[in-house]
Amino acid sequence: MPYTVDSARNIFSDTLAADSVPATTARFTELNAEDQLALIWFAYLEMGKSITIAAPGAANMQFAESTLAQIKEMSYGEQSQAMCDLANRTDTSISRTYATWTANIKLGFWYRLGQWMQEGIVAPIPSGYKLSTNAAAVLETIRGLEPGQQITVLRNAVVDMGFDPKNIEGYQRVSEPVVVPTEITQRDKVTIEGVDNATVVQYMTNLNANDFDALIDLFTEDGALQPPFERPIVGKEAILRFFREECQNLKLIPERGVSEPAKDDFLQIKVTGTCQTPWFGANVGMNIAWRFLLNPSGKIFFVAIDLLASPKELVNLVRK
Repeated sequence: MPYTVDSARNIFSDTLAADSVPATTARFTELNAEDQLALIWFAYLEMGKSITIAAPGAANMQFAESTLAQIKEMSYGEQSQAMCDLANRTDTSISRTYATWTANIKLGFWYRLGQWMQEGIVAPIPSGYKLSTNAAAVLETIRGLEPGQQITVLRNAVVDMGFDPKNIEGYQRVSEPVVVPTEITQRDKVTIEGVDNATVVQYMTNLNANDFDALIDLFTEDGALQPPFERPIVGKEAILRFFREECQNLKLIPERGVSEPAKDDFLQIKVTGTCQTPWFGANVGMNIAWRFLLNPSGKIFFVAIDLLASPKELVNLVRK
């Protein structure tokens, strides 16, 4: 029986992903809006002591500036209500605008609000405020996660806010401009211990260079990509949109891998390493596994990106 996307998801099934991330995200979403906002604020302050968050670029922020200006002119009470509306996914003009933004724009929006809260421009958490028992427990769980897992939980928390775009008639995604790919002569050479497959090496090289047009050419027409803790994205058009919206200026640092023959002359390859994001740069490397399934022509039929449970999983390539 030929491979399907569902069956391809089972390759290297012994890979241990960081299941604590979706579990903690789920606990966060069960909190009320006030606790969600307070927890984000406390976590933002705490992470700032150990992790330097990069300021968003102008390209990310241009689409949020009018909304930020609107919030800046509000009273403290109105600001708090607007943020609670975002957390509650209430149908407001700000929540609808927020829903159209990509993850990077949303992250930039909350970064700016965090700065303004520190400066007193936006309503701060009241002095002496204490998290509820449930929120304090979630914060304690976040404290115990790896840095890469922490930023993923907090990213998920703000990305899922705002009005449900499925309920917006004529919904159109707003994305920051696609960056110009790095010149070929300026691209860093990627080497992977144990794997020299040209397709996999080109995948890493092209993504690091923001060369998404060359990257998507590595996929089959019906290929799929599965981001961490999400359903697979199927088809080249949808995958290319994901690359452009979610993967600009990432830095993949593959370290080692293993290659094995699969049925029907397919090839399965697992690579482990780290990924740095433009928001946290070299300060935080997320521990990642890439699980590739290549067809007999060397095209990518499926690739899963897994956020690993622990650093020791980086070297766990032994078959069980």
